[in-house]
Amino acid sequence: MTSPLEREETPRANGAAAPGERRDGPELAEPADFLRPAGTGVEAVVLESRANAKGVREEDALLENGSQSNESDDTSTDRGPEPASPLKETSFSIGLQVLFPFLLAGFGTVAAGMVLDIVQHWDVFKYVTEVFILVPALLGLKGNLEMTLASRLSTAANIGQMDTPRELWKMITGNMALIQVQATVVGFLASIAAVVFGWIPDGHFSLAHAVLLCASSVATAFIASLVLGMIMIGVIIGSKKMGINPDNVATPIAASLGDLITLALLSGISWGLYKELESRAYVNPLVCAFFISLLPIWIVVAKRNSATREVLYSGWEPVIIAMAISSVGGLILDRTVSDPNFAGMAVFTPVINGVGGNLVAVQASRISTYLHMSGEPGDGAGPAPRRCPSPCSTFFSSDVNSRSARVLFLLVVPGHLVFLYTISSMQGGHTTLTLIFIVFYMTAALLQVLILLYIADWMVHWMWGRHLDPDNFSIPYLTALGDLIGTGLLALSFHVLWLIGDRDSDVGD
Repeated sequence: MTSPLEREETPRANGAAAPGERRDGPELAEPADFLRPAGTGVEAVVLESRANAKGVREEDALLENGSQSNESDDTSTDRGPEPASPLKETSFSIGLQVLFPFLLAGFGTVAAGMVLDIVQHWDVFKYVTEVFILVPALLGLKGNLEMTLASRLSTAANIGQMDTPRELWKMITGNMALIQVQATVVGFLASIAAVVFGWIPDGHFSLAHAVLLCASSVATAFIASLVLGMIMIGVIIGSKKMGINPDNVATPIAASLGDLITLALLSGISWGLYKELESRAYVNPLVCAFFISLLPIWIVVAKRNSATREVLYSGWEPVIIAMAISSVGGLILDRTVSDPNFAGMAVFTPVINGVGGNLVAVQASRISTYLHMSGEPGDGAGPAPRRCPSPCSTFFSSDVNSRSARVLFLLVVPGHLVFLYTISSMQGGHTTLTLIFIVFYMTAALLQVLILLYIADWMVHWMWGRHLDPDNFSIPYLTALGDLIGTGLLALSFHVLWLIGDRDSDVGD
């Protein structure tokens, strides 16, 4: 697809002069000024041509030029061709666009933590403890599916693949069918992983509980993905019309409601199906069979769409491996909160995992869009793949991706302080917020995000160099690693606090 800028250059490339342009004299040098990123002339021509040729709203064209910065480090000509993209933003504009969705997502994870703190005492969580293993795996679906969907659609919106109603409808139907297929399969596999991880330590297996886990997991994954997928499409379309970069807002909003909706559905469905075990045990296998029987319909719809056909065939490895990684984090959660000494960990787990996953998803989505604007995955014309970037290049260089990494990292401490205060004011959990507890918690949160942002910088470029679309492959791995690292560091913090006897924090009550 040729960009508007390329279409403006075409007459000159063919040797024809533009209307009113002289081919001799000093005026030949004037187009150099016309092509500056901050030049207003090119914006006016692009807007007019797009509106006349495609009937697109003015805001859609503005989105392609984005919140461009006039800083000298962005417009330097000695760094090679840098694509004119909505990623040319100042640190302030990045932070301003990310802040509200980040806080919204954080409060969503706080609400999810409060729900988990309550439901951990329900009978289904007490007697079928494998449900705890499902929690990070199913909450991780927002990273496996919804955040991937948001990143994929954000890239499509930024490069002009959703400008016409036909293109928009094609992207919506194909992607919705795709995530329903992935949600059903991953939900089923997550239940198997929960059964296996629950059986290995104790050697106890219950067929009724296994069917309960399968029905609860598949139903939760299907319904949550359907609801969140529709929300994501609305957010991206709205962002595009308002002239906001969807990469900055779509993935955090996916997470803001993702944890809460998924955990509420899992708790309610598993509790209802657990009650049915006593009188109508056949309900559980019927629920599982119903959602699995819908798979052929979604597969046919996704296969007919060229935009999702490739992902349908090749996009399984990241979501399945990510589910397995999150399930390991779920095993850590199950073994930790089952101990009365560490029951207070439940309320903080969705928060630390959600915040880390949200921030790294924003960064991965931005880097992916940046690379897409220079070509296709694996193209030699794009930036060279990084084998192992240094921390300095990831966090302290002058390019826009390093700038966004710094902004996202600086949001960790103030964001978590707000979320911890909210939990404390709502009297959530079993832990009093003492200074030593906050220090340990913040250390775990900062270390988690630092590791994730560094891995994202390496992983997205590495996948790009291997002809893999980072929109489809990177976010599942990154959010799953966020779940595992966050849960592991949080459990370690609680164990250390208990060992050093921080009784003021009431760890152990």
